Amino acid sequence: MSVLSKIFALTCIFAAPLQAHEFWIQPVDYTVSSDDAVEASFRNGQLFNGSSLSWIPGRSARFDVIRGDDVRPVPARVGDNPAFGMVGIPDGLLTIVHETTDQSLSYEEWSKWITFAEHKDFTFVLDEHVGRGLPQEGFRESYRRFAKTLIAVGDGAGDDAARGLRVEFVAEANPYTDDLGDGLPVRILFEGAPKADAQIEMFERAPDGEVAVTLHRADAEGRATLPVKAGHEYLLDSVTILPLEPEVANDPVWYTLWAALTFAVPEE
Repeated sequence: MSVLSKIFALTCIFAAPLQAHEFWIQPVDYTVSSDDAVEASFRNGQLFNGSSLSWIPGRSARFDVIRGDDVRPVPARVGDNPAFGMVGIPDGLLTIVHETTDQSLSYEEWSKWITFAEHKDFTFVLDEHVGRGLPQEGFRESYRRFAKTLIAVGDGAGDDAARGLRVEFVAEANPYTDDLGDGLPVRILFEGAPKADAQIEMFERAPDGEVAVTLHRADAEGRATLPVKAGHEYLLDSVTILPLEPEVANDPVWYTLWAALTFAVPEE
């Protein structure tokens, strides 16, 4: 397996356009007692830091809580922030998934599209964009987010699995119970199939709050083994891009699908 790993300079991250901001689910605690409340927020920002967003039905296509094979809609109310809050969850590995509805934005500068394409590793669209005869200013992109988090309740026992998101990460080991001495194996899926050669951007927050960003490359089966450390919190991000054919003026011409996974590795 080939793995590309390098640290990004903060200036490169901050230079990224607004739409390159990540969206993720961030629990208040990644390990909780079955007697305690589980709370988690939607967050949007950069470098694993961002504002907390309320749950709004019109911006949510799916919001589920999963334990084993039990999948249930989250009993959220309009304006909840944190968006997720439940008590009385039995011991085990808990998964929360959230799929947004489609949003869109306009690119008024070609240079911003180039920066975005380079950052998220789909520079092939630059030639394709020109080849399709699309304008280099004033074109629109549509995007949808698919966020997932893993939380250990009590003993945290259990396995992650594909949860039916159009794009998603699957942790192939349990970060709370398994030996991660050789790293955490993950898989990136698109429409249920492995996404070969996908770029995985990993944000790692240390106990002192410092955040490092590294890039990794999935193999032909969509798999990568990521180096993780005890006591650290992680956000994985990967973006898939698809062409759209506009039917009327100002329709989006590109569609990006953002997969995110958050988890933590307990102190030893």
